[in-house]
Amino acid sequence: MDNDYSPGLENPLYSELKYFCRKIQEAYNELKEDLTPYRDDRFYRLAPMRLYTLSKRHFVLVFVVFLICFGLTVVIGVAGPRIIAEHNCDQLVENNASVKTGPFNLLSPLLTTYNQQLWLTCVMQAENSNMGDFKQSFEIKVELKGVMQEANVRHIKTVPQKSRTLHCGAVGVHQHASKCDEIIMLHLGYLNYTQYWVTVRFKGLENITYGIKVTFVWKTYNPTFSQVEIWFRFVFVVLTFMVTCLFAHSLRKFSMRDWGMEQKWMSILLPLLLLYNDPFFPLSFLVNSWFPGTLDAFLQALFLCALLLFWLCVYHGIRVQGERKFLTFYLPKLIIVGLLWLSVVTLGIWQTVNELQDPTYLHKVDIANFQGMKVFFLIVVIFYILYLIFLIVRACSELKNMPYSDLRLKFLTALTFIVLIISMVILYLRFGAKALQDNFVAELSTHYQNSAEFLSFYGLLNFYLYTLAFVYSPSKNALYDSQLKDNPAFSMLNDSDDEVIYGSDYEDMPLQNGRANKVTAKYQDESDSD
Repeated sequence: MDNDYSPGLENPLYSELKYFCRKIQEAYNELKEDLTPYRDDRFYRLAPMRLYTLSKRHFVLVFVVFLICFGLTVVIGVAGPRIIAEHNCDQLVENNASVKTGPFNLLSPLLTTYNQQLWLTCVMQAENSNMGDFKQSFEIKVELKGVMQEANVRHIKTVPQKSRTLHCGAVGVHQHASKCDEIIMLHLGYLNYTQYWVTVRFKGLENITYGIKVTFVWKTYNPTFSQVEIWFRFVFVVLTFMVTCLFAHSLRKFSMRDWGMEQKWMSILLPLLLLYNDPFFPLSFLVNSWFPGTLDAFLQALFLCALLLFWLCVYHGIRVQGERKFLTFYLPKLIIVGLLWLSVVTLGIWQTVNELQDPTYLHKVDIANFQGMKVFFLIVVIFYILYLIFLIVRACSELKNMPYSDLRLKFLTALTFIVLIISMVILYLRFGAKALQDNFVAELSTHYQNSAEFLSFYGLLNFYLYTLAFVYSPSKNALYDSQLKDNPAFSMLNDSDDEVIYGSDYEDMPLQNGRANKVTAKYQDESDSD
């Protein structure tokens, strides 16, 4: 007996380790079997979707409700407060100082955590309308101090000289001045002090012959909007949590291996939507740190890229049944979407890190390879769009005669097309023709005008996912037993239901239902006799 085992104390340890490894292998095989769909999978063998039971009237009602909910958020946003509050600075120039070079001493308004961030911008106006298009490089030097509650001033940072470009153009034919582009002097991602004292100096404008009027503007988030943002984020978090729980509850009686691809993806997208709404957002008003803002941007990028991956996988997987291998099916899509996510996150982290060290940091000027990053991002976006269009066209051509697949394809395409059209309209109204030119990272926030621009994006994506969750969830009276799908009697039953639901002859429905009841009763009698 002793020769069959390892000698000494290694026998029980070896046996326990072997037993533990066998249990892990069995658990892995069970999980893999539970997640892997059937090779001979048919659509009626999947967990039923509410999509299959909706009539044309119900589909119209779904779209109408979606548009009404989105419209309500836009109306509330239009009636809401402006997002950015502006404060002009007066009497800036010191005695015996040049109006072109400074130094300019600027004191910010009183700030609270509801102001969230702070920008100092400069707008120059040249008093000469005949100079045409004009560009002049110059240097800026900024000294930043913080004013504490006891009126004590604390030196924060003195920024070395940075290069900026003054670009002016004639406002109009009958104007006597030329307005120049707005220049961002500094940006603070979070506020540590109740007030800030900034001294700005220019170098390189003293040789300009015509007069220049310099205007500085403080920009912060409107405290009223911050309160509105807190409440609406909270509402969307609660709604998303409820929808996620209801969707999971509707699928509780079905095995995970019987879930359709859309249902599996919704079980991923809904928790990511909960993170997109950011339940941690109130931390930004309690903690003076860069972390809450960076976490919010990271979670938004994660959800949006997951949504892009969802579209690719569904439009490809809806016509590829059976086992979908990781290397051939998922990996190419992960690479495309991963490059988009990586470029956005890299630029955002780079911006945050550099702003912590230098508040005057401007990515499009201070990053030599910013244009390369932007070109790379646009190339990947174009490649993604072409790949998605290819998958949509091929799916429409191959699945137009398959009732279940055709219905899933038409609904998702119609709803997604509406969402994309609305998104493009919002982007154009928000940024104009320069949507992808210079509006990256921190500058995005300075272009907000009212609450509608914030609520429209959040409402659109939230109600889009809510609509998909409603349509892809099983109905309340959906009965399904995964153990019955291999029975040939129920295969005939489902074939008959397929013909009844999507066939042209609806008058035979009572006959089909009667035959189905007979088959069900016969199968139950055979099971009882066994």
